[in-house]
Amino acid sequence: MDGYRRQRLHALLVPNGQSDAGSRIRRICDLCVSEVEVSGAGATVLSEIREPGGSGHRRGLVHASNPVSAGLEDLQLTVGEGPCVDAFAAGGPILIPDLAADPTRWPAFGPQASALGASAVFSFPLQIGVVRLGSLDLYRDRPGALTSDQLTDALILAELATHAVTDQLNGHATSDVTWLSDPHVEVHQAVGMVRVQLGVTADTALLRLRSYAYSHGMPLREIAHRVVTRTLRFDPNDEPT
Repeated sequence: MDGYRRQRLHALLVPNGQSDAGSRIRRICDLCVSEVEVSGAGATVLSEIREPGGSGHRRGLVHASNPVSAGLEDLQLTVGEGPCVDAFAAGGPILIPDLAADPTRWPAFGPQASALGASAVFSFPLQIGVVRLGSLDLYRDRPGALTSDQLTDALILAELATHAVTDQLNGHATSDVTWLSDPHVEVHQAVGMVRVQLGVTADTALLRLRSYAYSHGMPLREIAHRVVTRTLRFDPNDEPT
């Protein structure tokens, strides 16, 4: 049965023989909406940053099927928690059929995700063996668990997304993130600028950006844009919020 479902989804993925990675990722998100019956889907790439005195994740949005999906990805990047973060850390699916049922799980992400319109979230790591590349993140605007068939389809689509992301990454130098969504590229650029301004690690620079965004009630991408355009500068003499 799984073999049939895999063949069917693969046929739907490349109906016209088009196989470029970007198109496949967009198509996979569309298939998540139609086949898994969710309200929206997004695919992200996360890579670990390791350096003396700190570590963290550099993240880029590959595609989001609608503004709510994009908002959920931005929110997780801002507050540093949520299903995408947990799926990447755990290496397994994170399935939350009712966000309101456990308000303490993600105290910062949960209420704001609900305000965006998400009532259920499901995140699947994109990984090859023990190597984790990112996640495929789905949401519903109403509570409800995935059926066994929907879960199977989601896992197959996550596997197909993994291959698409791998192809996309293989086509770019490791330091080249221009193929990612522009707002997230600016976050990476802003982290580098704040590192220099404060003389801190990338991990600490990202925490300072998140703290500023959260305390001012603004998306992290907007704060990053201000840093990159030099309308906002961080002073080492200022205490973090």
